[in-house]
Amino acid sequence: MGAMRTSQVYNKKINFKLREIEVGYYKGETHVTATINAATLDFTFGINDNMSMHVKLPYMWVNGSLGETSDLGDISLSLTRNLKTEENYHINGTLGVKIPTNNSDLDGANRDFTTGNIRADLPMYYQTSLGSFDLIGGAAYISKDWMFSTGIQVALTENENDFRWGQWENYPDLNRNPEREDAPNYVTDYDLANDLKRGTDIMLRVERAFHFSKWDFRVGLLPIFRITKDEVLDVRPSSDTFGERIKVDNTTGLALTAIGNVAYHFSTRQSAK
Repeated sequence: MGAMRTSQVYNKKINFKLREIEVGYYKGETHVTATINAATLDFTFGINDNMSMHVKLPYMWVNGSLGETSDLGDISLSLTRNLKTEENYHINGTLGVKIPTNNSDLDGANRDFTTGNIRADLPMYYQTSLGSFDLIGGAAYISKDWMFSTGIQVALTENENDFRWGQWENYPDLNRNPEREDAPNYVTDYDLANDLKRGTDIMLRVERAFHFSKWDFRVGLLPIFRITKDEVLDVRPSSDTFGERIKVDNTTGLALTAIGNVAYHFSTRQSAK
């Protein structure tokens, strides 16, 4: 959001008074059967010559072997301010929040099996909200050819997800993954994230732009570092820490994304990316 967004265009005369609407669609495949879709509306409103507000509204729908969900996703709000302007570059800063639209406790009641309706919480892949209030901050250096940005996202609260493997044991058709005969306990492929409080993320972004008349090409890298461990409620009955909040091993590290972007500008007011 804000200063951390991809594909920002440098202009010698920065104008935060511009109003902008973007429509986007995303699709993600998971390592299990869940497929995640999101249609987003991005609104940017100029407040004055140096400050703007950014609102992101996603609508999400998820399909998979355990069921289907759809709902408004987490709402992102941010304020971006120009911190410095020189002849060849801008530096902008952003402060924002992510507001949950539910508690990450959507259940599988909409999936009807021969043995009845499931009322157990679905795992996090099926949730349309992370279920937490997050604080987000960051800054970006933008020139004609380069953009460097960094940001931090801190979960302030935990969610209320209560997905448990044992809740699904009465549905034998879910305990088999048709694509993996070696995985009879398909439900256990989903991680437990009960009352999850996510660790802190730090992101970096570097992009190189190439301009050709109405065309705009960009390549870049986006590393995101999870620097602190996730914390959950331990709901494993055989665990020594059952019923206690624990730090989860192997939840820190690096997620690295390569970025490619092509944009065509029909005019100064309309473009497709």
